[in-house]
Amino acid sequence: MAKLRLYLVNVGLRVPLFQLSTPPLGLLYLAGYLRERFDLEIRVANQKVENYSYTALAEDIVGFGADIVGLSALTPFGYALGEVSRRVREGLPKALIVLGGPHASSFCEKALEDTAADALVAGEGERAFERLIQEYFLGGRDLSLIPGLIWREKEGEIVRNSGAMPLIEDLDSLPFPAYDLIDLRKYWKLPSMPPIPRRRYISLLSSRGCPYQCIYCHRIFGKRFRTHSAERMVDEIAFFSKHYGVRDVEFVDDSFNIDGERVIRFSELLRKRGLDVKLAFSNALRGDVLTEETVDALCDAGMYFSSFALETGSPRLQRLIGKNLNIPKFLRGVELSAARGVFTNGFNMLGFPTETEEELQMTIDTVCGSALHNASFFTVTPFPNTALYEMVREHKPEALKNLSYDNSDFIRIFVNCTDLPDDVLFAYQRKANRQFFFNVNRIYRMVRDYPQRRRLFQYAPTMINRTMKGIFGGR
Repeated sequence: MAKLRLYLVNVGLRVPLFQLSTPPLGLLYLAGYLRERFDLEIRVANQKVENYSYTALAEDIVGFGADIVGLSALTPFGYALGEVSRRVREGLPKALIVLGGPHASSFCEKALEDTAADALVAGEGERAFERLIQEYFLGGRDLSLIPGLIWREKEGEIVRNSGAMPLIEDLDSLPFPAYDLIDLRKYWKLPSMPPIPRRRYISLLSSRGCPYQCIYCHRIFGKRFRTHSAERMVDEIAFFSKHYGVRDVEFVDDSFNIDGERVIRFSELLRKRGLDVKLAFSNALRGDVLTEETVDALCDAGMYFSSFALETGSPRLQRLIGKNLNIPKFLRGVELSAARGVFTNGFNMLGFPTETEEELQMTIDTVCGSALHNASFFTVTPFPNTALYEMVREHKPEALKNLSYDNSDFIRIFVNCTDLPDDVLFAYQRKANRQFFFNVNRIYRMVRDYPQRRRLFQYAPTMINRTMKGIFGGR
């Protein structure tokens, strides 16, 4: 039997100014896992990095002669899965087309509806894809035997199989992400998570799952926190440093620092191995569990950038949204990090259901009084299959009627889940940007502490654009 050909791609166009492009880590882990188990020829692509049109992307997939096509997308580009899958189906009528990734995991059956795809994997993908290849391609059976799979029967009806694939408990058993399948140098020329400067880096994921119960968050990896050991993390960094010459590692964990002992052990091993690297935590550290000891350990390991997710400065809303952040401890964690020279970036949301004007101002005052260097004030956006979505549907269903996620940068989503008038909510959003950014001391600190200060000019247009949209754009 000839080698099966597997084409995995992150679907999504490169948008001017917001060209966020990071290595497709989920696809690289999946590719590494599958090629250990099957004789496959694999191609991994990222549409943003290749700068393909949808037509060109489909032509590349067809030209590769894929037997299996895995299409992943963030929700702003979920609409494109229909066009791409139909073009691929025209050129490869016998190929198995499978959806996965963040959009598929959020929208499930709905994500499959308007596409030519055969199946959808929601959540962690390695074991589901392994079973899919075993049952469908090697066993000649249909897709009904794969627990939790969402698929399209011959008659066109979409069904969801009962059960669920077990999560991978021992993350150290996974192979390293298959970075050899992409041209990593292309990512060094594009921005990753703003405002991190361009650099020679790799992205790594040291944990899966999150024990917190935030009502707005995805559940791709479940709510059970599972980690790589400190030894495995250091082995990965040593391997990629040797083979790619990288000296910068971007961890994209949801909750890297929950286990403080693991953080300290990781720092000790890095130093013992003589690995001189810089560390960025783009998705945020959990600020209220940081201690002086763990901040010192992370900084000794090379931390120079971290995001911190406050979301709301209201203790009542912290309980409502399930984040239950200890705000004074959070502010202390940011302060400890900034004092060690870490460039601190804040994530915040305005417009939760039942949020009052006083609570909006509470968030603004908390963020503006913090040691954060940079901050984003996003509009609360409910996504399907989250508790927040159900809350909004019950509390204010009209907010969902015209909500569109298509081709959005998440700065330009305007949805009002509060009981306040639109003009009041969005006026507070503009006020937040004015109050935060129009501060001489903060501008000085941003310039002083920005990583690679000589590159600040490259990011100034993006940061100014985002600020101006918040101040002058919108409702």
